[in-house]
Amino acid sequence: MALSDDLKKLADRANEAEDRAAKAREKARADIEADRDAARAAGEQEAKAMREMAEDAKSDVSDWWNDVQRSWDGAVKAAREDIANRKAEHDEHKAQRRADRAEDDATFAIDFAYSAIVEAEYAVLDATLARKEAEELSEQADATA
Repeated sequence: MALSDDLKKLADRANEAEDRAAKAREKARADIEADRDAARAAGEQEAKAMREMAEDAKSDVSDWWNDVQRSWDGAVKAAREDIANRKAEHDEHKAQRRADRAEDDATFAIDFAYSAIVEAEYAVLDATLARKEAEELSEQADATA
């Protein structure tokens, strides 16, 4: 699969998340909880797949990306634990603060994802440039041989 296809897959997934979030306001609480739980399960599955890919490609992927993966796993785990702990809060004021914090967390997650997309674009362009440079060097070597 071409790197541009991977970016298209990423954009499609972002659009899907946007559609689900927009439709959530119209849904009943139980339906939103089910969607949230499904999103969490999908996220855990993606994280597991990423960990496995990173482990398999450890020698092929820069140390920096391996560090990012470990950091991301820790951040996701901490955020989910915090969410689970906050679910126990029931009075109105605590519920309002929890909603505010959940919205702030969502905003940060969106900003983080946006930054990751920008970084992915850079990585795709850098990889494309590196491939072009390798092809040009190969052509030059063939021409001089």
